[in-house]
Amino acid sequence: MAPYVSDDSTTGGEADERRSGRRKAARYVVPVTVMGVAAATIGLVPALADSGDPDLPKITAQQLIEKMAESDVQQLSGTVKISTDLGLPDLGGLESSLMSGAAGQGEGGSSADPTAKLTELAAGTHTLRVAADGPDKQKLSLLENAAEYSLVHNGKDVWGYDSKSNEVFHGTASESPEHGKEQPPATPKDFAEEALKAVDDTTSVTVDGTAQVAGRDAYKLVIKPKQSGSMVGAVSVAVDAETGMPLKFTLTPASGGAAVVDAGFTQVSFAKPAASTFDFTPPKGAKVTEEKDAGKGSDKDFGKGFEKGGPREHAPKAEEDLGKGLDGMKTIGEGWSSIATFDTGGEGMPSGEAGGDLGGFVDSLGDKVTGKFGSGTVFSTRLINALITDDGKVYVGAVTKDALVKAADAGK
Repeated sequence: MAPYVSDDSTTGGEADERRSGRRKAARYVVPVTVMGVAAATIGLVPALADSGDPDLPKITAQQLIEKMAESDVQQLSGTVKISTDLGLPDLGGLESSLMSGAAGQGEGGSSADPTAKLTELAAGTHTLRVAADGPDKQKLSLLENAAEYSLVHNGKDVWGYDSKSNEVFHGTASESPEHGKEQPPATPKDFAEEALKAVDDTTSVTVDGTAQVAGRDAYKLVIKPKQSGSMVGAVSVAVDAETGMPLKFTLTPASGGAAVVDAGFTQVSFAKPAASTFDFTPPKGAKVTEEKDAGKGSDKDFGKGFEKGGPREHAPKAEEDLGKGLDGMKTIGEGWSSIATFDTGGEGMPSGEAGGDLGGFVDSLGDKVTGKFGSGTVFSTRLINALITDDGKVYVGAVTKDALVKAADAGK
């Protein structure tokens, strides 16, 4: 893991202290079962407009990172808003239809499965209510039109409830001692720490003044790639001046315009939530799906597959085949300009007349490119580009199209 590097001078001892602080900061995380949704919500949240920059004591980037690492907030409640704009192709509503369809096709067909509900947060704007009381009690509610989806973790139990369909999904949190080490970020603080893992000598880290987020005074930490060719413009984290907990996370693309992810608390309290907040009993008449009956895994497998982005054990065959290609994945370059590459062992994407109607459709979504490697198609979003060559090799990263072509040429 790359050490934190800022524009402030640091000593080796200070770096060791920072790493120790980060380990301490990562002690409290929710189970993977809750994390699946929380990582994309609580950790990615927009705040209300600043109401005047507060006058706070000066602080260096190093000191602010240490303040984040030492933060130990375990109790909170509030309202969260998240907007995601990856700039995916407009397919006449196809994207939103796929998201909605995925949300209704969870394990065993349950619309209350949290792994299915997670897909809804990948696009558009959403409002959530969140609450936490230590590592064993969390609640997240996704507010929808005339409906609500709630995900509740209380001790060993994890409940998902979709009021629209009156369906309940029940699973059991993992008790594995290795569990916490494998989980992705679960809170704004955890997500900010994940962003900081990309920080190395190719990165600029500075404190860019102060702000007010959800009525609280905060410092603004700004992370920017120093390298050219990255699609990432900057990552901005608003850090609560009192507690050191990140309140807002914003990722802007190098191309400018609206943020790819703009997420933050619009209201937050650090008081202990009422114990009843985390109580859940399936409503009368609700269809209840047990995780152990929905897939081939046991209760302890609930949510498995979010760990390090790994595939679920009961994933479709196609996903398993893709996983074989990922086993041979390599990384080209370093820092923000790094590119992942692997060989699918296939024949690339169908395109042009040879691919028939499907080939024409694929061509409309991507850009044909050529080089020493031959030819292929680049599929682009506002943050990530992927090149799939005609001989089945894949190059993907938060880098420009030209950078991908150059990497493919270098591989020949």
